[in-house]
Amino acid sequence: MSRIGKMPVPVPKDVTVHIGNGVVQVKGKKGELLVRLLPGISAKVDNDTVHLEREDETKQVRSFHGLNRALLANAVTGVSTGWKKELEIIGIGYRVEKQGTTVVFNLGYSHSISFPEPEGISIDVQPKANRITVEGIDRQRVGQVAAEIRALRPPEPYKGKGIRYVGEHVRRKAGKQGAKA
Repeated sequence: MSRIGKMPVPVPKDVTVHIGNGVVQVKGKKGELLVRLLPGISAKVDNDTVHLEREDETKQVRSFHGLNRALLANAVTGVSTGWKKELEIIGIGYRVEKQGTTVVFNLGYSHSISFPEPEGISIDVQPKANRITVEGIDRQRVGQVAAEIRALRPPEPYKGKGIRYVGEHVRRKAGKQGAKA
C-alpha cells in the first residue's frame, strides 16, 4: 500500500470538496481548482477528510495512488492558503519593475525583457530589495512561472549574478588562476 496514498487529506472548515465524474472540485476562499482522478483511483469524502482508494493492484494504479493524493492535498492547500515562490535578483545594474500587469527586467542584456503576468498568478515586485514574489492557488503553475522567470538569467557560477530562488545555494567556481610568478 502506498504510504502517501493511504493518508487521508484533511479539509479545512473554509474549503468544500465535491466528487463527481472522475473529477474532484475543491473550492475555498482563494478560488476553485479541479483535480482529475487518474484511472483506477476513486475518492470519497468523510466529514472533513478525503480518502483515496485504488481499484486494483497493478503497478500503474499503485503509482497513481500517491500522485493523486499529493495533487489533491496541493489543491486543498492552494485554495485555503495559496502557494508562493520568492526569487531574488543579484548583480550590479540588474533591476526589475512592474508596469501594470507586465514585469520589466533589466538583466544586463542590450534590451529589457517584458514578462506578462499569467492569469491566476500574481507577481509582486520589491525593487529596492530586488525581490520577486510569485503567488497563486495552483502549485504547479506557481512553480512553472517562477522557473520561467529564473530562466531569463540563471545564476552563473563565477560571480553568482542572475536570478535565483531565495535560499538557493549556487556553487561557485574559482575562475582563472592566471600566471602567478
